[in-house]
Amino acid sequence: MRSIEALRVVSLIASATEMIAALGRGDWLVGRSHECDYPAEVSRLPTLTTPKLRVDAASGEIDRQVRDIVRDGLSVYRVDAERLRALAPDVIVTQDHCDVCAVSLRDVAAATCHWTDRRVQIVSLRPDCLADAYADIGRVARALKAEAEGARLTAEIERRLGALTVQPAQRRRPRVAFIEWVEPLMAGGNWMPELIEAAGGRNVFGAAGRPSSWMSWADFIAADPEVIVVAPCGFALQRCLEELPLLQGRPGWAEINAVRQGRVYFADGNAYFNRPGPRLADSAEILAEMLFGETRARRGREVAWVKAKA
Repeated sequence: MRSIEALRVVSLIASATEMIAALGRGDWLVGRSHECDYPAEVSRLPTLTTPKLRVDAASGEIDRQVRDIVRDGLSVYRVDAERLRALAPDVIVTQDHCDVCAVSLRDVAAATCHWTDRRVQIVSLRPDCLADAYADIGRVARALKAEAEGARLTAEIERRLGALTVQPAQRRRPRVAFIEWVEPLMAGGNWMPELIEAAGGRNVFGAAGRPSSWMSWADFIAADPEVIVVAPCGFALQRCLEELPLLQGRPGWAEINAVRQGRVYFADGNAYFNRPGPRLADSAEILAEMLFGETRARRGREVAWVKAKA
């Protein structure tokens, strides 16, 4: 069997880095974004991006910084164009789903527009729903000559999600509100409603295949969700927990059904829910643990979520 000639690959989006590793092409990676942190061995790779804002600020301040940058027509991230060129990549994976969440196609185009001495394939991902995430896996797999591996990876994610939907007919589906940002309040859209439904819940806010949307506190109170999951975009679990006082300080918080019943959960959005890659199945299984106490054998057993203290 003829061996496959290795390519030099740069991934500028964390979900794609996970895809590349899951496809068995992790050793082809030569560069990454500052957000690419899984699997752990990618930390050895050169970092090619930096944010233009203070990521350790409160969620309201981060939102203000982003709005100021975007209003001025600027990118939220810097790409080290010289370092990127020096790595001589054959393939660069980026995204055109959200200019705020990660380095965008526009950023990569600006960094490579003067390259006339080499050909580089730019693969841009746009995952608006689960089907798009599967298509993105296929797109990356084709670029990396791993079509069979891509098909197997997608089939495994679908199998695990399907296993969650096989539930006793009498099981009641609780109404779930997924908070993707706290200040201002944002509901999880895109693939999140599908994950909630797969885990056995009924999604209250946000629409599958549509961008995450802002919501008013009055509407949130009126919906009176039975379960609240808080997983702000880009926040690890400990950072996420720092947002709890912001919610507790809101009028009517203590009267919400989920709060009264002790069903408010904080989760590692950065590692799971915000990344439309191989760990989508893990994310749905985490939701099932929250909703029904179903513990499944995910890769690794790190603490991915906690129940909020009253």
